[in-house]
Amino acid sequence: MINVEEVEGRAQHSPERPFLSVENLAVQFKTEDGIVQAVDGVSFTLERGKTLAIVGESGSGKSVTAQAIMGLVKGMGGIVSGEIWLDGQELNRLSPSEVQALRGDEMAMIFQDPMSSLHPFYRIGDQIVEAIVAHRKVGRGAARREALEMLKHVGIPAAERRIDAYPHQLSGGMRQRVMIAMALINSPQLLIADEPTTALDVTVQAQILELIRRLQGEFGTTVIIITHDLGVVADVADDVAVMYAARIVEMAPTSEIYNKAEMPYTLGLLASIPRRDRGQQERLDPIPGNPPSPIHLPPGCVFQPRCKYWEQVPESQGDPRTVRPELVETSPRHYVRCLLPQDVRRRISHEVLQSLRGSAE
Repeated sequence: MINVEEVEGRAQHSPERPFLSVENLAVQFKTEDGIVQAVDGVSFTLERGKTLAIVGESGSGKSVTAQAIMGLVKGMGGIVSGEIWLDGQELNRLSPSEVQALRGDEMAMIFQDPMSSLHPFYRIGDQIVEAIVAHRKVGRGAARREALEMLKHVGIPAAERRIDAYPHQLSGGMRQRVMIAMALINSPQLLIADEPTTALDVTVQAQILELIRRLQGEFGTTVIIITHDLGVVADVADDVAVMYAARIVEMAPTSEIYNKAEMPYTLGLLASIPRRDRGQQERLDPIPGNPPSPIHLPPGCVFQPRCKYWEQVPESQGDPRTVRPELVETSPRHYVRCLLPQDVRRRISHEVLQSLRGSAE
């Protein structure tokens, strides 16, 4: 079983930087069609024990950002620049073997498809045991007992029997719980959950998110949740970073995102969340158009081709079709990438959010 005191005391917090600091991260892939700019100048920090949700549509760069932190991108042929500091270590400077030693020990990742992440030919208990003995000098008998306790801890019913089950014998929700158990078995300080509720029904989604939140509270784990659904993180994340076309376009505490979002793309995500209180005939309000190709990102604002407000940008701010907006702090801990003046953004935000609240009443 995980020892909470061991987790808290194993590594000293770096006084110079936050626990996790990503600085000007960029990831490129060379393809026959050109250079894919998967991540473009992403920066954020995360304090120990907190949860950050990275939200965006498919292809926004959120999963590649997570994979870069885990040191998986270079193995896929990616070109990584920028810095990733984890508890005082700059990960991009480490050798592949050094990063591999950190995976599963200092940091772990739950992938979005547990069926493809779990080996279909091995029992789940054996796979968790392998994760233990790969990082610690523990006998296989002790490792199996520890695996059983963790399966119970993540809510696997009849764990004594299911420890010898194969992945295909478990439901999607149970497989996701096994992935969480495997990720947490070596007490990682950083846990990244990539779309942890994809393909699960609404009830199981809520159970998985509540499980992650409860385990984080018990073990003090720092968590990054990757999701395309802004609606699932309201009760889980401390902060939200919204990504679009390889860039962060808005970042703020969760309550600010839901109540004072300023970036038109974030407002579009909020407007497109399915609501139980909508009438059956009431249609969702999707964001028009499609995200740009990562090979041909717009030279200016990446959201301009889909933004219904871009013509309200005054000439003094520059042409959104050619001028790239910077990510600027508009209020404490609230960052926005948009050329619209702040008073215009806040007026639009008020109108959109009031409309959403009105439809909920």
